[in-house]
Amino acid sequence: MVQSMTGYGKSELKLNNVNYIVELRSLNSKHIDINLKIPPIYRDKEIELRKIISERLKRGKIELFLWQEKLELAPTYKINSDLVKDYYKQILLLEENLSNTGSYKTKPSEVMPMLLRMPNILVQDNIKLDSSEWKEVTKSVDYAISNIIKFRKDEGKKLEEDITLRVNNITNFLQEILPFSEQRIKKVKDNLSQLLLNSKSPNIDKNRLEQELIYYLEKQDITEEQVRLSSHLKYFTEIMKNEFPNGKKLGFISQEIGREINTIGSKSSHAEIQRIVVQMKDELEKIKEQLLNIL
Repeated sequence: MVQSMTGYGKSELKLNNVNYIVELRSLNSKHIDINLKIPPIYRDKEIELRKIISERLKRGKIELFLWQEKLELAPTYKINSDLVKDYYKQILLLEENLSNTGSYKTKPSEVMPMLLRMPNILVQDNIKLDSSEWKEVTKSVDYAISNIIKFRKDEGKKLEEDITLRVNNITNFLQEILPFSEQRIKKVKDNLSQLLLNSKSPNIDKNRLEQELIYYLEKQDITEEQVRLSSHLKYFTEIMKNEFPNGKKLGFISQEIGREINTIGSKSSHAEIQRIVVQMKDELEKIKEQLLNIL
């Protein structure tokens, strides 16, 4: 089973006149890279959120957006009454020190506009994180994760279809090589036999020559590479269908497939085989591009 690392998930939650919106976005990455954009009230929950995400999404560059929309306007700031009283007392004391008669008294209404502009008069109302509220928020995050996993699976099906097509193409190309490889070895043997027949040298060690010919033909033979390549292709398909997550493992197998294809190309000096090898390499490169996005 194949899953893509690219995905999108969203969930919404209405709770206590507040609308919570959770969005998750995921892109491909070699490791898990989590970026959280959440309200300050939830900062101490970052570790918990990262654990939830990493356990379910495994790998990828993941962004979590969590924000609140209040359905009813409510004051978030309040007046610091004690500080206002203190400022007013200081004004009265200063007035008393400056006044010669000491009879003048400033009324609160006269200085109120000035008092409200003094530093730290407005303070943000303390918002405490409710445990039951946080429990519901984590459920909403979990629901968004379920949505992104569904998205990843849908994308994974498309990737699997394309990769399967490429693997089948390489398998078919491998079958096309078989008759050419057999003809090629036969042609090499015939050419060597003809050269020996035409040779006029009387001092040929036939035993040594036979050993050298066997060694040379073994070097030219690509049967082992063909068998190994066929085995790697079957193993690749098996892992793609049965294991999860499998992106890294499929990447390792694709490297082995590439080695066998390269060896076939370097060993063979047959024009048709070289042409087929180029086509196999092209299909393999397309597979590797797709594997970068598989979980």
